[in-house]
Amino acid sequence: MIDIQHHGATTGVTGSCHELNVGSAGVLIDCGLFQGEEASKGANAANLAIDFPIDHIRALIVTHVHIDHVGRIPYLLAAGFEGPIICSEPSAIMLPEILEDALKIGFTRDRALIERVLGLIRSRIVAVPYGQWHSVFEEGRCSLKVRLQRAGHILGSAYVECDARDGDIQERIVFSGDLGAPHAPLLPEPQPPEKADRLVIESTYGDKDHEDRETRRYRLKAVLEHALEDGGTVLVPAFSIGRTQELLYEIESLIAEFGDAPIAAGVSDYAPRGGANSTYDEESAPVGRIRRSRNPTNQLTWNNLEIVVDSPLAAEFTRIYRDLKPFWDAEATDLVQQGRHPLSFEQLTVINDHKDHLEAVEYLAKTHRPCVVLAGSGMCAGGRVVNYLKAMLGDKRNDVLFVGYQAAGTPGRDILTYGPRGGWVALDGERYPIRARVHQVGGYSAHAGQSDLLRFVDGIPQPPSEIRIVHGERGAKVALKNKFQATGLMGIMIP
Repeated sequence: MIDIQHHGATTGVTGSCHELNVGSAGVLIDCGLFQGEEASKGANAANLAIDFPIDHIRALIVTHVHIDHVGRIPYLLAAGFEGPIICSEPSAIMLPEILEDALKIGFTRDRALIERVLGLIRSRIVAVPYGQWHSVFEEGRCSLKVRLQRAGHILGSAYVECDARDGDIQERIVFSGDLGAPHAPLLPEPQPPEKADRLVIESTYGDKDHEDRETRRYRLKAVLEHALEDGGTVLVPAFSIGRTQELLYEIESLIAEFGDAPIAAGVSDYAPRGGANSTYDEESAPVGRIRRSRNPTNQLTWNNLEIVVDSPLAAEFTRIYRDLKPFWDAEATDLVQQGRHPLSFEQLTVINDHKDHLEAVEYLAKTHRPCVVLAGSGMCAGGRVVNYLKAMLGDKRNDVLFVGYQAAGTPGRDILTYGPRGGWVALDGERYPIRARVHQVGGYSAHAGQSDLLRFVDGIPQPPSEIRIVHGERGAKVALKNKFQATGLMGIMIP
């Protein structure tokens, strides 16, 4: 028997964890954390325990390293899992980094224990090149081999092709993981599989499409120009992996195109206290405090707009992205060959030290210094962005720009919902009024839109006999199911 079970991402967009059983053996595809409202649902999310049998699980296959796909791996190990962790080559580099951060936040501050867990994880990782079949197990008349293909979601992301055999029964089963949108910065778009008897597909944006690349780029430009006119801070809650790097790429392209073009009229109080080391090279943006203005005319232009990444984790993954240029798409590679540095440019400052972070929050909250700050977490559920929100949401000079999906029950969703109404949001148990302007540029989602998902399935030469729609809110899943059925596809299921 070849069977699929789901242990997450069935009631929303987090906690991805799927099980493929072939005879008496099985594998897991992802093992992620629940977030937002889903943190009280499914798989003992409240205490993160693994509440399903794993004795028969031979391997864990990781589609990508976002925390909602890998965050429960330490708990899987604690439950007794002893198999390999199979992932792409870039994911093999990034997985220990993201799990180190998760361990420090939600598991323990004991450095020795963290190192032991990370050492165990590193010893289990099996890096598999894209497009290459890998045998997972062969037991009697049952066998399973997998192949990873580029998913275009974040660096290292993959969808998983599974060739399963149980006696005379053979099937090709495909798990989409999270699929990326076409023409996203840095990454090539996903290509449909050559075959899929059964397909498990995400539906984050199963009910809508994104703006095209050029539209969203100029929407980003327009939002930044409008937001910076009154000398406020544009706060961008961004995921450390993927979204931060794509935004830096796009902002660098705006700086390169518009250069000395003014962003806003006169800006007051445009000199910060203290300066940072502004030494620049391709490998590292300046690190430290916000720099002193290099613009003596007090006229803000794209060339002197400061972009701040206030997240040690985002900075580390940006460095890893730079190191993994062979996995970039042709457009990004061409820029590098032209001498451009889309992830490390002169206007970029990185804040690592916590003291510098607190000083930056205080300084920007009190002054009229135009600045764009990217800080995690992407759904405002923790991380340094929370300190910025507490200090800045109450000031109408400031702006909050969302560029990614905000799950139900997260502060990010509440800010999006209640911000335009002049409402409030709860942060660490306290209410904060929302007077800052709130914007959303949906085109920067790292997820495929509805038409992209339809095109992915339509590109499979022989339509799957069964499609399971996961990783989406109810409305998005139903909308995608209806679209699939309208094209004549059968066997559409919502687990």
